[in-house]
Amino acid sequence: MAVEPSACPEPSSPAGTQLQRLLRMAEVQPPLRTAVVHPVDALSLTGAVEAARRGLIDPILIGPMARVRAAAQAGGLDISGLELIDVEHSHNAAARACELAARGEAAAIMKGALHTDELLEAVVAAQSGLRTDRRMSHVFVLDVPSYPRPLLVSDAALNIAPDLATKRDIVQNAIDCAHAMDIPDPKVAILSAVETVNPKMVSTLDAAALCKMADRGQIVGGRLDGPLAFDNAISVEAAEAKGIRSAVAGRADILIVPDIESGNMLAKQLFYLSNAQSAGIIMGARVPIMLTSRSDPEASRLASCALAILVSQHKPAKYLR
Repeated sequence: MAVEPSACPEPSSPAGTQLQRLLRMAEVQPPLRTAVVHPVDALSLTGAVEAARRGLIDPILIGPMARVRAAAQAGGLDISGLELIDVEHSHNAAARACELAARGEAAAIMKGALHTDELLEAVVAAQSGLRTDRRMSHVFVLDVPSYPRPLLVSDAALNIAPDLATKRDIVQNAIDCAHAMDIPDPKVAILSAVETVNPKMVSTLDAAALCKMADRGQIVGGRLDGPLAFDNAISVEAAEAKGIRSAVAGRADILIVPDIESGNMLAKQLFYLSNAQSAGIIMGARVPIMLTSRSDPEASRLASCALAILVSQHKPAKYLR
């Protein structure tokens, strides 16, 4: 049913509020048994050790033993009480983490000091045991001080140029992530450069198709609208100026981007121009996978652990294929 947008802007939220909410939700849960892949520098190892200290994860440190211990010494970290699996190289560490997760000996995977592509190559391999009938996709959960609620952006890190079938899984994964965060009926904006269907712009055709797929039960658990430009997805005033009347316009919980380039630029603009903080996770595998960047602050690393806990306890939605 159409909803009239209000002329009154919604209040913003103090910086860090949304990530703190994730931490509060997760800290009442038991620690998540987590395979930490190749934590051979002080930064990645510190994130794992601090998350363990906070009771968020029970880490299994997988990497060359001498390098892991050297990183601990460099960071002034005590890892004497943590499980350590000695492997020769980073690709061995990624493969062992997948093996543990597939056997149920780890409930999540955390990226350490290795390239994302190397970890994902092991995760998506046919023999990894982690693939499901869903395409994997990445979800950023952004805490934007000027926005009154968590803002989920997908996919800005994994699928380069997704086709319609992949976008369907990207949308469903993001909805499942929102449900795990206790957002029961997330509003999903399918982004393009314009808010009308243009046959020359594939992203607008995909947006319209995704909305119809939701009508037919091929996407469940959220309310979709699109195509929407960024302004009328997150601003009630912009939506009203364009004459857009919907339950999603101006109030989006989830932004689905057309491709990885637009998503990556959007997320980084929010980081560096709007002081957004973030948590990040890969959905669609048998276990949640935490991808942290070298530039991520401690709050983001801890929030990603909290998000993984919530996702691990949530059962993915079933939809028509």
